[in-house]
Amino acid sequence: MVNIYDNANEMAAALKSTTQYQELKQAFDMLKLDAVAYGLFEQFQTKQVALQQKQATGQELPPEDLQDLQNVGEKMQKITAIQDLIKKEQAMAGLMDELNAIVSQPIAELYRPENA
Repeated sequence: MVNIYDNANEMAAALKSTTQYQELKQAFDMLKLDAVAYGLFEQFQTKQVALQQKQATGQELPPEDLQDLQNVGEKMQKITAIQDLIKKEQAMAGLMDELNAIVSQPIAELYRPENA
């Protein structure tokens, strides 16, 4: 019998050798070298997580918090290292979408009308 977790761990290891992962890692490493850009990136992430936690608990999101997050996001868009990271994240997300489609194919096939 196959241990599916072994397969998943193998895939996780293989993922690290993909071009998309390597380019994403390089972009993130480059971002960390720019203290100002990395600080802004961390600030955005912290604010985003805080807002998501409020939203998850049903709290109303104050407009000033949303505006603050948007302001930080606008500053980030002007930084080349962050723009590059975002492009690499998008490429990685595309690969992950493709992998998810492959992995979930048996479930999709199961629910096709001819199998019902």
